[in-house]
Amino acid sequence: MSTEKAYDQWSSIYDTNENKTRDLEAVAVRKMLEPVQFRYVLEIGAGTGKNTVWYLGFANRIVAVDLSAEMLAKAKEKVEALGNPECISEFVQADVTQSWSFGEACFDLVTFSLMLEHIEHLEPIFEEASRALMRGGHVYVGELHPFKQYLGSKAKFQTETGEVVVNCFNHHVSDFVRAAQKHGLQLIDLQEFFDVEGEGVPRVLGLLFRKE
Repeated sequence: MSTEKAYDQWSSIYDTNENKTRDLEAVAVRKMLEPVQFRYVLEIGAGTGKNTVWYLGFANRIVAVDLSAEMLAKAKEKVEALGNPECISEFVQADVTQSWSFGEACFDLVTFSLMLEHIEHLEPIFEEASRALMRGGHVYVGELHPFKQYLGSKAKFQTETGEVVVNCFNHHVSDFVRAAQKHGLQLIDLQEFFDVEGEGVPRVLGLLFRKE
């Protein structure tokens, strides 16, 4: 099953099924972006809008992008239900491994949440992110920690007919950092998030870059 079809199918239960990685990444993005000021957000991997609704409290404009039209429809419903007239929100279904059409040098924050594990080659993604970003802007990455990947963890969910495992690629911490640095993005923060602080293997990796 393609990644797009898998997330289309997952969308109906994504917000209600138990998902420690989803919930912990929501904590990670809020903590890591707390000191960052932003107004124009390009959110890659918006999913059902768990982070989109948080960005609404700070941004003037959000462009929420996802491969899955069904996931994106859920995000749009959440945003419209809030009725926030202060923020212009756009929803774009797109494959980000293709050339982006979301604007050049017009965002001060680009975010990736739990989606780069589904991308085999990181460098083209960071190249497009850097192109879309204003100088001095930030890129946030929140991903299933590579340590979890090494132990066999992958994005997956249960259906009536069995378990669906989404196509994933393992990326080392250094893979993210090198791909970003190659396109003018300097690492300014790295944090690891645990199910229980200081115990076991970290579940979520958070990275924050700045375009110099």
